[in-house]
Amino acid sequence: MPKPNMLHISSISQLHELAGFDKPSHPLISIINVADWEITEEMLELKMTSDLYSIGLKDKSCGLQYGRNHYDFDEGVMFFTSPNQVQSVEQTQKRNEVQGWMLFFHPDLIRNTDLGRNIDNYRFFDYEVHEALHLSEAEQATITNCVKLIEQEVGERIDNHSQTVIASSLTLLLDLSQRYYARQFNTRSAQNNDLLSQFQQLLNQYYQQGLLSESGVPSIDYFAERINLSANYLSDVLKKETGQHAKDHINNFIIDKAKTLLLSEHNSISEIAYSLGFNYPHYFSRLFKNKTGMTPQAYRQVN
Repeated sequence: MPKPNMLHISSISQLHELAGFDKPSHPLISIINVADWEITEEMLELKMTSDLYSIGLKDKSCGLQYGRNHYDFDEGVMFFTSPNQVQSVEQTQKRNEVQGWMLFFHPDLIRNTDLGRNIDNYRFFDYEVHEALHLSEAEQATITNCVKLIEQEVGERIDNHSQTVIASSLTLLLDLSQRYYARQFNTRSAQNNDLLSQFQQLLNQYYQQGLLSESGVPSIDYFAERINLSANYLSDVLKKETGQHAKDHINNFIIDKAKTLLLSEHNSISEIAYSLGFNYPHYFSRLFKNKTGMTPQAYRQVN
């Protein structure tokens, strides 16, 4: 009977079983030495999803490809995935061939904790693989020391304090990653400006081609797909460079066009709303007032 080419991993125990590891010390979190992981030809055919969050760090000897972009640091590559993302491996790996670690944890580990309530703030869990975090040697050492503290706690007997201590340590790990991503954005300012130009050009083209009236207000995904980035990464780059997320840029662009159209008496406010991608004119009026402090009708009257 042929094996399925899509595999879903629902628990830490199942992950260990599939990888041929011993039973995990903790049912909801595990840290795996990448050197112990063997990837066979058979595994290359599999696509996987899971109920787990994962955080990984591999050194530059791992041979992973991250597109054609230039990266500032190549000592270590750190990546993050959230539950239900489709993943696959692209090359075989023998034991001890690659150095690094992988940390997996189930959402139940952080449920009813501050981290559980704030996990969506760590937007890099939804970045694409070529948007990985590249670490300097010092940053890699700091991150690895943090993981060792988590590993030490995981190895202890579970008690009433275990969840709090582990969740706090995970929060520190993610906060450090947030800081290092901010550094990465800063050191790639020229590349980020290119992304900003591409985004603005695509937005102008969308308007000039009449796609607002045909297809409605574009989503962030529309632009991210064409720039070959994840929506979160694109929005975070724009936020870093301009102080505004992608959605704000789109809305401000629409309002700017609306102001020009409102100066003409030829079209009603409803017609202008439809031409700018709004199915319901009152949504347009609400956005316009939110951005300008006055209704479209009032703006037209004073101008």
